[in-house]
Amino acid sequence: FLKLIQLTKYGLVILGAHFGVHILKDLKKNQGKNILLVEPVPYNIKMLKDNTQNYHNIIIEHAAIGSNNETRDFYFVKGDSIHKLGKHWASGIGSFNKEHILNHRSKRFEIKEIDIAKITINCLNFMSLAEKYSISEIEKLQIDTEGSEYEILKSIDYKKIEIKNILFESKHFDGTFQEGEKLKEIEKLLKKNNYLVEKIDKENFLAKKN
Repeated sequence: FLKLIQLTKYGLVILGAHFGVHILKDLKKNQGKNILLVEPVPYNIKMLKDNTQNYHNIIIEHAAIGSNNETRDFYFVKGDSIHKLGKHWASGIGSFNKEHILNHRSKRFEIKEIDIAKITINCLNFMSLAEKYSISEIEKLQIDTEGSEYEILKSIDYKKIEIKNILFESKHFDGTFQEGEKLKEIEKLLKKNNYLVEKIDKENFLAKKN
């Protein structure tokens, strides 16, 4: 049984937490606050639990986040293929769309269909996730969901949940390695909800509440 420090305020919520190594700085920064980590890939979940076992304020949700509450097919790189492909980041490119993973193929990353696994996974929309964990306020929401960022950001009720900072990956907004009209739509939506929106590097945007 996990006793939450506060029922409704979260220091950190990460959608697409991977296996936890890249978020250790944020975890340390939010010690003493509620943290929710969401990850769909089974072997990442196991490593995520191992890598965060010294923290006592973390909830780990094994699910995918999308626009609806449903079960969906989810694709990811097989654990046995990570070493063969020679790219550690391959464990982080799970998607509802198998083609998204195959579209990462290059001379240095020769992924094939045989390297991809499929599971049927529980999918929640963001507001259902917030209701499940009684979330009313988040200091930092981080979204790295390989192209699902658009439907997630569009589904949030920004008047119901106070989110101070939103860091989200933008490079797959309109298809694999494509940014376009969907990204512009979300920028407008965030600005309408009183966020300052800026591109902080070639892959990510940061939205800060005014």
